[in-house]
Amino acid sequence: MLQKIDLPYSLNSLEPFYSQETLEIHYNILYTNYVENTNKTEEKLKLARKSNDFENIKCLEKELAFQGSGVILHELFFQNMAPARQSRPSERLMHQINQDFQSFSTFKSQFIASSKVVEASGWNLLVWVPKWKKLQILQCEKHQNLTLWGCKPLLVLDMWEHSYFLQYKANRAEYVGSFWNIVNWEEVSRRFEKVFENC
Repeated sequence: MLQKIDLPYSLNSLEPFYSQETLEIHYNILYTNYVENTNKTEEKLKLARKSNDFENIKCLEKELAFQGSGVILHELFFQNMAPARQSRPSERLMHQINQDFQSFSTFKSQFIASSKVVEASGWNLLVWVPKWKKLQILQCEKHQNLTLWGCKPLLVLDMWEHSYFLQYKANRAEYVGSFWNIVNWEEVSRRFEKVFENC
């Protein structure tokens, strides 16, 4: 059974860039639902295997992909934020960003532009692609769509409306701009170091 992760900060500590009200709903209700629904789906799959009844397997596996991806991406999202402070990528991650995107400012511009045009409900991600030994920015729709197989998420930004609408209304650009004040580059760099060393 999956268990909820604890937030590494208090619910009000991302203010004013990410409101306490939004984080409370996002973490305590929406993320909790993804964890619970993933566990329910896993139980249904166990029953299907036990009874050898796979009539609903397409629906169950689709549900597992959606709910489980929601759990994983939300945990990455919560962990790659931190109270506003001076933070920057590690030396190795910065080198890779400069190599793959020409400069940090170019990377940031592409990430912002990509985030603002995520269609419907989805995510924007900085990922490491081990096969190519390269960083890429990917849009991800409905948690589980539009990916490169084997990529490792490093920095994720939730672009579902529930992530920003209470505070920023329909102003996606302001939400995306504010996000850069609370990026936890130490955590993002830690993820990068781990996948870089294992490729």
